[in-house]
Amino acid sequence: MQWGPDRWRFYRLVGQEAGRALRRGAARLRSGPSALSRLKPTRLVIAPHDLRTSDATLAADIYAGLFVFAGRALATGGRSPFDFAPPSPEWGEALYGFGWLRHLRAADSALARSNARAFVQDFMAGRGDWEIANRPRVTARRLISLLAQSPLVLEGADHAFYHAFLKSLGRCVRTLDRALGRGLPPRERLSAAVALTYAGLCCDGLEPVLRRGVRLLTRELSRQILPDGGHRSRNPAVVKELLLDLLPLRQSFLSRDTAPPEALLNAIDRMLPLLRLLRHADASLGHHNGMGATEADQLATLLIYDGVHARPLMHAPHTGYARLEGGATLVVADVGPAPSPAYSTLAGAGCLSFELSSGAQRLVVNCGMPASGEEMRQLSRTSAAHSTAVLADASSCRFLNPPGPGIAHPLAAWLKGRIGPVIVRGPGEVPVERGQESGTAVLAARHDGYAPTLGLIHERRWRLSADGALLQGDDAFVGAERPGRAGTHGRAAPDPVEAAIRFHLHPSLRVGREGRAVRLAAPGEAWLFEADGVDPVIEESVFFAASNGARRTEQIVLHLTVRDGSRVAWRFRKL
Repeated sequence: MQWGPDRWRFYRLVGQEAGRALRRGAARLRSGPSALSRLKPTRLVIAPHDLRTSDATLAADIYAGLFVFAGRALATGGRSPFDFAPPSPEWGEALYGFGWLRHLRAADSALARSNARAFVQDFMAGRGDWEIANRPRVTARRLISLLAQSPLVLEGADHAFYHAFLKSLGRCVRTLDRALGRGLPPRERLSAAVALTYAGLCCDGLEPVLRRGVRLLTRELSRQILPDGGHRSRNPAVVKELLLDLLPLRQSFLSRDTAPPEALLNAIDRMLPLLRLLRHADASLGHHNGMGATEADQLATLLIYDGVHARPLMHAPHTGYARLEGGATLVVADVGPAPSPAYSTLAGAGCLSFELSSGAQRLVVNCGMPASGEEMRQLSRTSAAHSTAVLADASSCRFLNPPGPGIAHPLAAWLKGRIGPVIVRGPGEVPVERGQESGTAVLAARHDGYAPTLGLIHERRWRLSADGALLQGDDAFVGAERPGRAGTHGRAAPDPVEAAIRFHLHPSLRVGREGRAVRLAAPGEAWLFEADGVDPVIEESVFFAASNGARRTEQIVLHLTVRDGSRVAWRFRKL
């Protein structure tokens, strides 16, 4: 990979992370054990409600020794799951996070309670992969899960088990306290703050933990939740998962006759409308910036808290999403810049991509984030995995991967190991315009992701008719100003570039040619895709975000050569 203008961004990230590492090391040398390290919970007082979906039928799989997490399955043959190497890192994090205990609780049987207690006992006895178990985000999830499922685990338990359970909670608190002292990425800091606040509310003897948790929670919510309710990562999944924790946390404050912090209340009020902006009529969220499959019942549960008849936002200018509605047709578009590196480990190069649905039928999609598999996850983040224009077979963002000549591979590997596969550079300016033209909703935006390397700016305009029967699109490419390359009126005169304008289609559609157009057939309706001056091509694609794993699908592609001033119009027309 040739890094070109991104080389110095890479070196700046290396310098910043090296500085942080030195500061963390110096802080550890100066500080002794934290006061929280000596605290122990003395009694469980309340158990928070778990809003995540539980399924009693999955308890039968667990009884049989079948553990299915993050798209991977492990059959234990009667042995403890903690005796096996995880089939994927995501599977391991799900196991040691103990969120799956809720399925056993849903079974509501003596066998389920006995099994749950046995699994927790195995873990407390030291069995398992503690490298995974002690990761801060896993520890935070385990602490919340054990508190929420404590009625299941502790019913019928003896005194010795109860005290061992309390000690396990205390170890989680100390692990998070030490991790916070060493320094954590933003998303993990927020997870730790939520977990510590839960521990302080649910347990006697942890009052200082509650005070610290509230301070951290207030600070991190103020930093990370944007004014329109989005998270700085721009990942819809982060908003959904946070709300599943924050709503019961708000109730836990009330259960202890304690006023919730204002930052918590304000964050919840802002986040719920954002989910409605991103929600399609099939009860799934748009597949943008790390979003995979949606648990529809979880989303429905969350939106009840926003009011049954609440209206969605139409534009979230800080998070960078916009919504167009016409009749039963919906367009959700990514019109935001790339997140900063610290928040971009799952973000995609999907600027100006969009998803189109007609009622509950999904038509145009992005490929979405797979549940596990690093190679597939990286592929899903590229521009080619989004319904947008791809220039020179490159992404509009530059990701931190082992670089090509001129940058030492060990340095890149060290940085990636510390901060993850972040975005080094992406679209920085995305001006957005909304309006109405003769009753037609109009959205227009442009991004400069390709300007530093190819000298072109991508502009896209959507026009959705009032009845939703016609979506018109227009993609244009204009030269960007680049020092040292003179062009008309001071603008760059870029070389011609091969472009592919991609429209990934949902797997449920039947796709075929109809003259120079493409026909999309769905149960009860059909659509026709047409483009001016370019013959659309049907190519293979993959939909990573299906609830049952990756599925083969197809995409419509417009192949063309673009230069300054190139423009192509296309449309989806309901038949």
